[in-house]
Amino acid sequence: MKIALMDSGIGLLAATAAVRRLRPDADLVLSLDPDGMPWGPRTPQDLTERALAVAEAAAAHRPDALIVGCNTATVHALPALRDLLEPALPVIGTVPAIKPAAAGGGPLAIWATPATTGSPYQRGLIEEFADGTKVTEVPCPGLAEAVEHADEPAIDAAVAAAAALTPDDVTTVVLGCTHYELVAERIRAAVQRPGFPPLVLHGSAGAVAAQALRRIGAEPEPGAPADGTLTVLLSGREGALPAPALAYEEGRLLRAVSPAR
Repeated sequence: MKIALMDSGIGLLAATAAVRRLRPDADLVLSLDPDGMPWGPRTPQDLTERALAVAEAAAAHRPDALIVGCNTATVHALPALRDLLEPALPVIGTVPAIKPAAAGGGPLAIWATPATTGSPYQRGLIEEFADGTKVTEVPCPGLAEAVEHADEPAIDAAVAAAAALTPDDVTTVVLGCTHYELVAERIRAAVQRPGFPPLVLHGSAGAVAAQALRRIGAEPEPGAPADGTLTVLLSGREGALPAPALAYEEGRLLRAVSPAR
């Protein structure tokens, strides 16, 4: 079994680690786009073209499923990716976990990139899944970029700025960018208020990994032999994980994965 994941950068690490934990025997293909990152500031047409190229590079390795490990690419490029690759290759997008977060009740905040915050896409998800729930949309300028480069001072500053915009009564935070899941505990520490219930964080990685397995009829087997291999593609070229990936637990998990032969 082979699972491919794509993103402009290391935001795909959270979903990759989730797949690895569910199926340590799965071969992994990570398709990144260092030549074209970041995707966020690009026009939808330009982003879609970059995403299609990255997806085609992954598809050339004949995976059983492709996870789009990026919220922005899912918003703008998922229909084009599915038109290109399905039904031969199932394509699984990443959607902010607003539905399960709202189901828990209580005021919630959605941390997302400035381009996603207030967008028709995010507002549509709020109207569909969080009607009647107090929702605060929190823009997080610079946080994804800081995480991408493992820039510790910049991460601290961006998290602190977003935490200052998060109301004190918020009990749940939706991590609306895959990069944010890599610093989830730092976000929790910044937002948790004394005297309030423990903060609940909702990311998408686990659900996306599980959905990919369902789409190909595979069951989670965390106890399977950890003999899956790893292929890394950098704008279509075979390479290695970017050095900043190793600053995160999810990236370090992949150090033990053998390179594909």
